[in-house]
Amino acid sequence: MGLPISPPPPAPAGLLDRCAAERFTGALRGPHGCFYLLDGAVYCVEGTAAPGLDIRLIAAGKVPPQGWQYAVERAGPQQQGAQYLVSEGWLTQSELEICHLAALLDAAFFALPLPPESTSFTPGTAHWLGVVRPISAGALQQATARRRALLDRLRPWAAVDSSPVIPVRPHTSTAPTTGRQRRLLDRADGRHTPQELARLLGQSAFATLLDIRRLAAAGLVQLPQAPTALPRRRPGACLDGPAAEGHPTPTWQLPVPDFLDTGDPDIALLVRLRTALEENL
Repeated sequence: MGLPISPPPPAPAGLLDRCAAERFTGALRGPHGCFYLLDGAVYCVEGTAAPGLDIRLIAAGKVPPQGWQYAVERAGPQQQGAQYLVSEGWLTQSELEICHLAALLDAAFFALPLPPESTSFTPGTAHWLGVVRPISAGALQQATARRRALLDRLRPWAAVDSSPVIPVRPHTSTAPTTGRQRRLLDRADGRHTPQELARLLGQSAFATLLDIRRLAAAGLVQLPQAPTALPRRRPGACLDGPAAEGHPTPTWQLPVPDFLDTGDPDIALLVRLRTALEENL
């Protein structure tokens, strides 16, 4: 008898759906996350944009930092890291399932869709945490689509997604806020983006993004200012005389005073440098 043949990796198009249809077991890696599958169902998602289960549990005080490392070390070849967390009494099975599902959905939101050209499947690869509560690929994609629709309703305030969150103080808006939104406003210091605040607070990156957009719509968070375009140079401003008089090589001179309508000497210097560079190109 020959050795068992591992199933071939799925075709690039519709990777997650095909993995589900053909009941694949292994790891599906994309540019923004890795999906772990068991018989076609997704049981774990690791992503770079959302806080993982470890950050959530440690921030909530459920698991000590060293406890998570112990779970990694005790998982063993049977991938029983999750059961170790429960057996140590740090959290119940129900708490584990709820927190795990929340982290899975959060990571999947930022990891989907999977671009075919940069996604690969590795058969048989398992996650050390083990299977807690798998979810079908269809249900996962539906949940992601519903969340994306919620964000789309607040698209006019999408500019705050990747900018440091700057709260408006004093608060002049009468819009009601939730406890989570108040925690965000208290922690926002003008230096951290929504994703960074989510990690600091150990909460959902999607929910944080949604809250920041809602706070911006309510006037409680500043919208980032669009960069001010530098004025274009006046044609011929750097020429000593008209070209028609037979001066093939221009000589440099500072732009005329009314061209630089700014009181900031640094900006004025940058404009002059840029004008000289433009003339030399």
